[in-house]
Amino acid sequence: MIPPRFVDLEGGRSWGVFGDDDLSGTLNFIGADEVCAAATLVRKGKVFALNTPIDVPGPAMFHRHDTRHEVITSTTPDGGTWVDDWLDSFWLQGSSQWDSLRHFGDDGGIFYGGRGASENAVLGIDRIAERGIVSRAVLLDLGRSLEFDPFEPTAFGADDIERTLPTPLRRGDVLLVRTGWLDKYLSFSDAERSALGGGTPGSAGLYGPDLAPFLWDAGVAALATDNPAVEPLVPGVGADHATHKQLLSRLGMPLGELWEFGALAADCAADGVYEMLFTSAPLHVRGGAGSPPNALAIK
Repeated sequence: MIPPRFVDLEGGRSWGVFGDDDLSGTLNFIGADEVCAAATLVRKGKVFALNTPIDVPGPAMFHRHDTRHEVITSTTPDGGTWVDDWLDSFWLQGSSQWDSLRHFGDDGGIFYGGRGASENAVLGIDRIAERGIVSRAVLLDLGRSLEFDPFEPTAFGADDIERTLPTPLRRGDVLLVRTGWLDKYLSFSDAERSALGGGTPGSAGLYGPDLAPFLWDAGVAALATDNPAVEPLVPGVGADHATHKQLLSRLGMPLGELWEFGALAADCAADGVYEMLFTSAPLHVRGGAGSPPNALAIK
């Protein structure tokens, strides 16, 4: 199927393009051909895990709570040792994450496909977990290409993406955008991280009316960034969430945040190859608003 151009979408919404009952949004851009083509991109067998530890950031941001990890050790009757563990206050979107299509609604509380808040459980992260994501990924390293402070609320639109893309996008791609925000955060001391508190930090991000048309017409299946919210964040204030509305709610495009691209970006800069096989298997949480991505980039 060849989807319509963005200009032909009513109100910038893709609702109904993939069927009235669709629950997958732009992941429909990934078919068997895209998966097979992505598999040919493994050339040197180098694997990059893109999740941060679940306690990063710490202290937790956006007034969430820090995750507590408990380990329990017991002795079995036959003399063996049994170790189990559990997590307390584990916010599924507190660290590296996917936002499911249930995560954010458009104006009026309407979610992808025209569903209201009482109907959006069907858009949970389990929809992505059931299918998984395997496709080609392209790393866009804004942090190396442009001069800016990733902790300042600089906005990057489609023009910025187009002029810094290292390779053309193809339908079904996962676009990985590195601003350098997480790398800078990881360089902070414990005292500097604590000084940020549990509120809203500053952040550069993706924003603008040209963003959704560009990504849709390029056939991008999903978008992931290394900053806290995809959009720019004003310290202590936050974002106006226009990008979430445009992409999650209207187009059905999963959004990733706080992904760790440092090692991958360094490798791409060294060998000049910015395309790779990408896999992601989020947690199968029925009706979940999000999940750690369990994402890998393989070159």
